[in-house]
Amino acid sequence: MSDTTYLGWPFFDKRHAALALELDAWAAANVRDAHGDDIDAVCRSLVRALGGAGWLGHAVAGREYGGCEDAIDTRAICLIRETLARHSGLADFAFAMQGLGSGAISLAGTAEQKAAYLPRVARGEAIAAFALSEPEAGSDVAAMRCLARRQGDHYVLDGEKTWISNGGIADFYVVFARTVAAGAEPARRGARDISAFIVDAGAPGFEIAGRIDVIAPHPLAWLKFKDCSVADARRIGAEGEGFKIAMRTLDVFRTSVAAAALGFARRALDEALARATTRRMFDGVLSDFQLTQAKLAQMALTIDSAALLTYRAAWQRDQGRNVTREAAMAKLAATEGAQQVIDAAVQICGGRGVVSDEPVERLYREIRALRIYEGASEVQQLIIARELLKEPHAKKETTT
Repeated sequence: MSDTTYLGWPFFDKRHAALALELDAWAAANVRDAHGDDIDAVCRSLVRALGGAGWLGHAVAGREYGGCEDAIDTRAICLIRETLARHSGLADFAFAMQGLGSGAISLAGTAEQKAAYLPRVARGEAIAAFALSEPEAGSDVAAMRCLARRQGDHYVLDGEKTWISNGGIADFYVVFARTVAAGAEPARRGARDISAFIVDAGAPGFEIAGRIDVIAPHPLAWLKFKDCSVADARRIGAEGEGFKIAMRTLDVFRTSVAAAALGFARRALDEALARATTRRMFDGVLSDFQLTQAKLAQMALTIDSAALLTYRAAWQRDQGRNVTREAAMAKLAATEGAQQVIDAAVQICGGRGVVSDEPVERLYREIRALRIYEGASEVQQLIIARELLKEPHAKKETTT
């Protein structure tokens, strides 16, 4: 690791610093930042490796279910994602999706559901996926159209999901759908009737309708459900609690998206420093020029500012506090800042910065999606403003 000073910040315990350093050494020996064309195989291999080494135990809750702690340690999750992202975007993706895909089960599942799924997730034996987004319902979850009609002791799912990470390779999917009694008309909008379900890959009536290729390749798919029967025992939480469960899950992992962006940004700064201090120019090196120094200084400032917001949110959640605003601030600052840092690294690297599969070129492609998924930057701005307007001082009437 290049800069480790932040591990001494008061947000962390000694165990967190030890975790980050141990993982960095493991990743250096076991993770490659480049990969071949078979992304599915690479991701499966990474999940197995992360599980076999015990890192996925941090992605699930409950020691009896394979977790490292009884509750998810947000700071550990963030440090792991930051460290893995510095080494490999796909390694970060593989870890994060095991946590996000099983997060609803960790937070709200029954003992039976936890016992059936979480140990396999922690060992890397089962790949998880989180199926919330739809063609017309991404950030606007209330526009969800996927239906789960109640029929006796089971539900019948009909509808579509899209932009589903791990789609096509997952062993099970946590699917969110609008619940409605048989014969009743579903509500057109709203979050009160959304419920969460576990759907195993290969379930009758469930299919991978198509794969989606993006600029930073990873398993991504469009899902279809047609007369897909799901037992009542596979519902997570009470009927109608799906929206709250989804938001609780995202509150954990939205902060970790910020941490992944930090990992990308730190790697970009390392690459920029290496290039600037070795690239010969005009009887000196690139870093001799004040313009370069100013750019490097701004990159470092942006990273530390985002890191403070990120680990404040992680620490605050680990204290049991609400982090809706803080997580949104962290994700917004870290992802937008990382885009700026990586763009600057590309500029410093010059021609090498735009050569396919060079580190900063790969980072340039990998960072772009983080400004969109788990709530686009514009949505984070709305969340922050909404939370501010809830505060007592915003509701006081001014008097003259």
